[in-house]
Amino acid sequence: MSQKTYAGQPVIRLNNGIDIPALGFGVWQIEDQKVCEDTVVKAIQTGYRMIDTAAIYQNEIGVGKAIQNSGVSREELFITSKLWVQDFGYEKAKAAFQKTLDRLQLDYLDMYLIHWPCGDFLGSWKAMEELYHEGKIKAIGVCNFTVEKMEELKANLEIVPVVNQIELHPIFQQKELQVYNKENNIVTQPWSPLGNGNAELLNNKSLKVIAEKHNKTVPQVILRWHLQEGFCVIPKSVTPSRIEENFNVFDFELSGEEMDIVRSLDTNERIFFDPKDPEWEQKMLNVVVDI
Repeated sequence: MSQKTYAGQPVIRLNNGIDIPALGFGVWQIEDQKVCEDTVVKAIQTGYRMIDTAAIYQNEIGVGKAIQNSGVSREELFITSKLWVQDFGYEKAKAAFQKTLDRLQLDYLDMYLIHWPCGDFLGSWKAMEELYHEGKIKAIGVCNFTVEKMEELKANLEIVPVVNQIELHPIFQQKELQVYNKENNIVTQPWSPLGNGNAELLNNKSLKVIAEKHNKTVPQVILRWHLQEGFCVIPKSVTPSRIEENFNVFDFELSGEEMDIVRSLDTNERIFFDPKDPEWEQKMLNVVVDI
């Protein structure tokens, strides 16, 4: 299988043989289409080759325009989007996927993910498997799936997810789920890898010492930790200098001792929503957005 090189960046081989850039760019919470377009153009020109969006982010149009205006060919990019819960189910998932392609002005996606493990995600997965076989999606995966939900999907699937995109950062490392993903040859893809700008994390004294030693910033140390753990990581920023800073993490390496220091920061406490919370699941099912 011929592989994209993604400008010589480190890649991770997915379980279906496709390579994905180890470091990508997320666009969650960039709701203004023009801001999103400008930000993604900046990211691509900085060197990012993986862009991660979602229908619920309501910025796929901006991402699509950025792809057109980036000066980088479509074939050199890895584009991910996600199916929102209001479109779960076999028929609705197929229709929603086509709308995503239309907004992005693309004829295929590199990766398409189920956004939350609720509702008829099994019907959605069947639709995604068919779209995969048709070549309209190069890889399919999930987001926010617990071990229990992964097992439910596993009992009803033909194609194993290539990634499980989950909340993961030094404060909340989801070690049990990490192990499960690894045992099933599923790549762990952290969202909010910097802890959503958590002040306690970014001002941690031990991390500051490590950063000073390598002449880097604390966010760069955290992103380097993610990469060395084997994760596929998608930081987000709208600030040009931070977009560049977050990408500049390939020229140093953390020692085993430094990796352990970051691992020791785990409190096992989420910053965001819990997919095991029935109330949160009901809230997800009730969120209907004009997308």
